[in-house]
Amino acid sequence: MIIIAGLGNPGGKYEKNRHNIGFMAVDEIASRWRFGPERAKFQSIVSEGEVEGTKVLLMKPQTYMNESGRAVGEAARFYKIKPSEIIVFHDEIDLAPGRFRMKTGGGAAGQNGVRSLISHLGADFRRARMGIGHPGEPQLVHAHVLGDFHKADKPWLDAMLQACADALPFAVNGDDERYQGEVMRLAPAPKFSPRQAARGE
Repeated sequence: MIIIAGLGNPGGKYEKNRHNIGFMAVDEIASRWRFGPERAKFQSIVSEGEVEGTKVLLMKPQTYMNESGRAVGEAARFYKIKPSEIIVFHDEIDLAPGRFRMKTGGGAAGQNGVRSLISHLGADFRRARMGIGHPGEPQLVHAHVLGDFHKADKPWLDAMLQACADALPFAVNGDDERYQGEVMRLAPAPKFSPRQAARGE
C-alpha cells in the first residue's frame, strides 16, 4: 500500500488557489482511477482505491498547509508505511507553470507544507513538484500562491493534472524517473525560468 497526499488548504475560500494544486491532483487521480467515496479520517479527507493492483490511500489533509505533516504522519504510523511509500503532490514556485519534477529527500525550499512533513516523517518521502511559476519578487510570493489560477492557466493546468493521473502507474511501481518523463511527455510545458518570465525577459 502507498499513500498519495495532496497539499492544500481546506474550505471554499482556498479551493482554486495555486497553493491548492495538490488537492486538485488528488481529485483528478480519484476520478481517473475510480476511487471509493471520500470520508473523514486522519485529520484529512481520504479515499481508497487501487492503481493497477496496488492499494492506494489518497489524502487531502484538513489541517491547513502548515500542519500537513500531522495528518500524513498519523496515517503513515497507522498503516506502518515508510516514507519511500509516500508521494506528496504540492505547488512549486521555482518551476515554470506546467513543469513537473519528482524528487526524494532534500529540504523544504520554503514550502511550509513540505517543512511540516519533514518534521513528522523525516525527509525521505517522495515529492511530486508541480510548477506554478514565481511572481518575480520575494514579497509577492505569498499573494501569488494564495491567489486563484487565472482562466489563461486552464489549458496547462488541466493537461498537467490529467497527465499526473494517467501516468500514475509508473509512480505507484516506484519508477519516479519514468513517471516524471511520462507526465512531461503527455503535458509538455516551456522550460523557462519563472523569475525571468516574471521580469519579462
